Amino acid sequence: MKVLITGASGLIGKALQRSFEEKGWEMLLGSRSEPKDEKHIKWTVEDGFSDPERLEGIDAVVHLAGESVNGLRWTDEKKKAIRDSRVIGTRNLVDAISKLKKKPKVLVASSAIGFYGERGDEEMTESSSAGTGFLPDVSKEWEAESRRAEDAGIRTVLLRTGIVLSKDGGALGTMLTPFKFGVGGVVGSGKQWMSWISLDDQVAIINFVIENESIRGAVNAVSPNPATNEEFTKTLGDVIYRPTILPLPEFAVSMMFGEMGDALLLASTKVLPKRLLDAGFEFKYPDLKPAIENAVK
Repeated sequence: MKVLITGASGLIGKALQRSFEEKGWEMLLGSRSEPKDEKHIKWTVEDGFSDPERLEGIDAVVHLAGESVNGLRWTDEKKKAIRDSRVIGTRNLVDAISKLKKKPKVLVASSAIGFYGERGDEEMTESSSAGTGFLPDVSKEWEAESRRAEDAGIRTVLLRTGIVLSKDGGALGTMLTPFKFGVGGVVGSGKQWMSWISLDDQVAIINFVIENESIRGAVNAVSPNPATNEEFTKTLGDVIYRPTILPLPEFAVSMMFGEMGDALLLASTKVLPKRLLDAGFEFKYPDLKPAIENAVK
């Protein structure tokens, strides 16, 4: 098996490389910098692949590249970078693999539970409609570009990923520092739902959808047990033995972070992995406390 990975230097990409190496799979890694060896190929959001003929013989593609949505605020420039990295980057990738003489069998294209937007206590499955707002709008465009691969005969999986738990990055990595100093606490009301996934399970899901030829379309990459922000906060504090008594009120989130804070910290999105469960996927860390314990060890 030969797999192309974009975004291979990110949190998920690094863990995925280790998994593929254990299986003995060959990899080609898309990178913004000039290739340092035969394992790398230059790829940019704006221009695509510098040497597209090197893609011949690829069996699977895992597309993870995208500008981080985190930051102090979403300026117009930041929002453009978020959208372009996903929409234009995916368009260029799909154009390249669709033109190959021998096309890959599967494209696993990164998406996000941001597709659903603010939904309160409503339970989201893969058949639920998109929400409204910046992240849902970007996600819809992003997925539309990925789905073009289906027109070229490439099985396409849209991986709607939740909050990936790891001490090395993502939301948990950001939260750990203030929590370790005892200044962590509930955000807003604490009643908003957080749909999360352990890094180990995220990697296992990608392997699962590559190997399971019956899976195509949207797949929610989240634990079957979402938690409220209050539950998440208490569990994290218990795991690292720190108090969680300093709340961050809703008005402060909006004042400090603006639209980004509303979308990433205050929005409630309760997502369930119906298609994975129906397909027989077994989660290694379905429950929050063991998942956090594993993530911070």
